[in-house]
Amino acid sequence: MGDVARAVNIAELRRMARARLPRVVFDYLDGGAEDERTLRDNVAAFRRWQFRPRHGEATGAFDLSTKVMGQNLAWPMLAAPIGYSGLMHRDGERGMGRAAAKADIAYVMSTISGTAMEEVAATGVPLFLQIYLLGGREAGEATLARAREAGVKGLFLTVDTAVAGLRERDLRNGLVQLMGRDIAAKLPYLPDVLAHPRWVFDYLMGARMTHLPNVIVPGKGPLPLTDVASALARSLVTWEDLAWIRAQWKGPIAVKGVLTGEDARRAVDGGADAVVVSNHGGRQLDGVAASLDALPEIVQAVGRDCDVLMDGGIRRGGDIAKALALGACAVLVGRAGAYGLAAGGEAGARRAFAILGADLMRTLALLGRPSAALLDGSCLQRRD
Repeated sequence: MGDVARAVNIAELRRMARARLPRVVFDYLDGGAEDERTLRDNVAAFRRWQFRPRHGEATGAFDLSTKVMGQNLAWPMLAAPIGYSGLMHRDGERGMGRAAAKADIAYVMSTISGTAMEEVAATGVPLFLQIYLLGGREAGEATLARAREAGVKGLFLTVDTAVAGLRERDLRNGLVQLMGRDIAAKLPYLPDVLAHPRWVFDYLMGARMTHLPNVIVPGKGPLPLTDVASALARSLVTWEDLAWIRAQWKGPIAVKGVLTGEDARRAVDGGADAVVVSNHGGRQLDGVAASLDALPEIVQAVGRDCDVLMDGGIRRGGDIAKALALGACAVLVGRAGAYGLAAGGEAGARRAFAILGADLMRTLALLGRPSAALLDGSCLQRRD
């Protein structure tokens, strides 16, 4: 754990995660779809913008607080939903929840988790739930009822998974085979896994994901992990589903996976309180716009009618500042926090959030903007 405490940037946490994890797990976390063009472009998009600082300004006390979907947050960031977090570290979703709580940010927990939402809510973190309609609407009703009882603050409905993206690293590494029941099919992929005995021990002593405790299929119980892919293929989320969820859920709802002004407007008209500009971290349709590049169109389309968040490619606090300057009210931090979790569990995730927070504070100071609310287009210029 001392190593993660000494990490000075997210890239160092990524290197630590790569060393600790079997290739199949690291590539699941790190990889994208097809040629991974969108994955790379998410990061590169931030380099297309330069800061325009104002010097000689007395900044005084800094105010980085914001309000997202009715929830007051000390920082304009939330921990993003990461499926299979228990594969990355035995601390899993509980560790991420505790880290987010200590960082004074919120956590959007994935449906595809090995930990019950009630256990994560017990960490004291402001908890949101990202949902798919796995198991159909009947299973969805039970999930929503549990979320209400657990004190979940709001829902993030993901709409960009009509089918799973073609993640070629996962195919090469045998992810499906290793998570399946066929022992013979696992054998070609086991040497790399067994070459990481510390991870194997932690996995066997920790999460050992076999089912999704937050998806209870009527008459069958928790959805088996081996059935997730087929269940996702049957659970295309439509605008009619948004209307149905809006009728079931009285709290705030965000629609995640929006890349066009048309879809953003439709989400708001359908009852969404927020939209998340997202290409699923480059893991779905390769060749779409980087999230940051799509952000201005979404902001223009919805105006002040809803909160606009974004994710994808955030590796520095300066990246967060650029997203806020282009109109986002907050960002979802995905891989950056997950690299920390994979490198050192809860302590690693805490370190990732601390790095980003310090980066953001320093960026505001050097920009001469004492408040995140003062970040706007005047802070940026497009690189030639």
